[in-house]
Amino acid sequence: MRYENLYPAATVKTFKELRKWRQERARKMKAKDYSFTIPSVPPDIAYLKGNFREPSLTWVGHSTFLLQHSGLNIVTDPVWAGQLAMQRRLSPPGIPVEAMPPVDVVLISHSHYDHLHIGSLRQLSGGKTLIVPAGLADKLRRKGFSSIIELNWWEAATIGGVRFTFVPSQHWTRRTPFDMNRSHWGGYIIESARKMTGLNGGGAGEREHAQSGERVRPAAGLSPTVYFAGDSGYFDGFRTIGERFAIDLALMPIGAYEPEWFMSPQHVTPEEALRAFLETGARWFVPMHYGSFRLADDTPREALDRLEAGRAKLGLAPERIILLPHGETWRLNG
Repeated sequence: MRYENLYPAATVKTFKELRKWRQERARKMKAKDYSFTIPSVPPDIAYLKGNFREPSLTWVGHSTFLLQHSGLNIVTDPVWAGQLAMQRRLSPPGIPVEAMPPVDVVLISHSHYDHLHIGSLRQLSGGKTLIVPAGLADKLRRKGFSSIIELNWWEAATIGGVRFTFVPSQHWTRRTPFDMNRSHWGGYIIESARKMTGLNGGGAGEREHAQSGERVRPAAGLSPTVYFAGDSGYFDGFRTIGERFAIDLALMPIGAYEPEWFMSPQHVTPEEALRAFLETGARWFVPMHYGSFRLADDTPREALDRLEAGRAKLGLAPERIILLPHGETWRLNG
């Protein structure tokens, strides 16, 4: 089976276009300034290993976060690799993989190597359950992982009182020359199962379909609703996701967008990320997918400068955009 975007016209570029970009890049990258690196702070390992009550978010780097939610340790798109293909990591991970607390749930947005690194996944301790897009479970079972839940768009699984809903994005997948779009791609809504209305509660691993209608509103004292957007070009699905969920915190990509003629079907620009953030109705925006690898022609400084210029143009309050250093823990109830 091959998977498609909601708007099939938004397809990956041809090999001819890829060659054109590579030729442009060989000239352009010589003039790029990579002297700026993402700030980092020493992680509070003692807090992270002892915290079972307070919701918190720690940026490891790229699209990898440690989210502590309702007593669970949740990791998104785990990549601790020091190098991907020919690209060396620009900044070290915010938490060394050996210092990570035991992991309960791993969320995989799609199969690209900068979002699913098998070596990193194996190094994570704990009885981790992997929640993955449709079409990816068999591949991971062959790699030796056994606790896997596979979801299609709008399906959900509940583990330990947290509901994970797999939502659409606009992207594509491939890990080998032979598996183009053989597994799906998307993002996740992470929320307390107790705050749901219109969906029946369920036990661990339950699979459900999200319903359209009024946004689900959080009950007092519950952990915030988090939207992990994965990897995506701009599409109308952001608005649909915002209509279905009351999102507190959006983790949105802002990097790997240049050249836009080549990248736009698969990666948002910083300005498009801001537009998507507003359409989701989220309270806070945490940028990701920048500063770790040279995946495209933009630099971390360029992405942040465009994000700030776009924020000012839209008149968004500065405190709504949370620029996390690598390794810093944001205590979400603080």
